[in-house]
Amino acid sequence: MEFEENFVDDDFLKGKCLMNSEVALILQHKYEKMCDEHSTTHVFEKSLQYVKRFSQYNNPHAVTQVRHILSSYPISEVELCVLGNICPKSVEESIAMVQPKGLARLDDEAIKKILTELSLLKKFDM
Repeated sequence: MEFEENFVDDDFLKGKCLMNSEVALILQHKYEKMCDEHSTTHVFEKSLQYVKRFSQYNNPHAVTQVRHILSSYPISEVELCVLGNICPKSVEESIAMVQPKGLARLDDEAIKKILTELSLLKKFDM
């Protein structure tokens, strides 16, 4: 990939992608600790607001379940995060979001199953 060739740092390429919901949980935990010490910054608070705004799941259990469900399919970390962040409503939308290779490894039924599972988690996320 051209993107990967532009980075020399192997750690970057081996890093794990996180969904907005996962980042929100991490930052919220850190924020609570920082508030006790009165050491939050404006940038940190804005970052926390951003990921909370775009998080699809709020419940820590739901966030864990989303990661678990998506990890059980042969998709990349980036594809996992795109699906977890955007929560597409249809097979076509899902495929369009993770092109060019995308979800070609999965048939339409598998993608429908993923979307159904994610939809159920979202419905009961509290």
